[in-house]
Amino acid sequence: MVRSWRRTGNRTVHRDRWVHLRAESWETGDGAVLDPWYMLDWADWVNVVALTPDSRLVLVRQFRPGLGAIALELPGGMVEAEEADPAEAARREFTEETGYDAPSFRLVASLRNDPAHAGNRVHVVLAEGAVPTAAQRLDHGEEIAVELLPLATVLAGLAEGLIGNANHVGSLLLALREAGRTGA
Repeated sequence: MVRSWRRTGNRTVHRDRWVHLRAESWETGDGAVLDPWYMLDWADWVNVVALTPDSRLVLVRQFRPGLGAIALELPGGMVEAEEADPAEAARREFTEETGYDAPSFRLVASLRNDPAHAGNRVHVVLAEGAVPTAAQRLDHGEEIAVELLPLATVLAGLAEGLIGNANHVGSLLLALREAGRTGA
């Protein structure tokens, strides 16, 4: 039988403008004490699945310290505190990172990234008809190359790790299903 846990303590380990790391104490349903149980509070973010009129995906390539390598990913980023609409946050992040825009940005799903250790959400947003409209407007420290790949190439390469971020693979498949583009 699964029972709810009871939080018995909560202390801040580190806090800055990006992240709040807490060490919590929990008692499981059967009485086991788990201390510390680390929780990470950070902002919600958006993953943008953008298709061009000729069925190419707008992707970005950038260095990822956790990987120690350059990765191919979906465009996206943090939802700013004043942004209530994830689709508008997606449009802002997408145009900043890629220089592309689309006629509409549609929220497909709002998921939890790591419910065992974080409370933030990942909003999956679909943008169809993406076209270049301006230059990239990258934040300090961002080095991003934009790549357009045929949808069929990306789908065929997922099992081989073409896009290695599991969160992005899930977002991609959900958005493509919403768009009727998975072939299923």
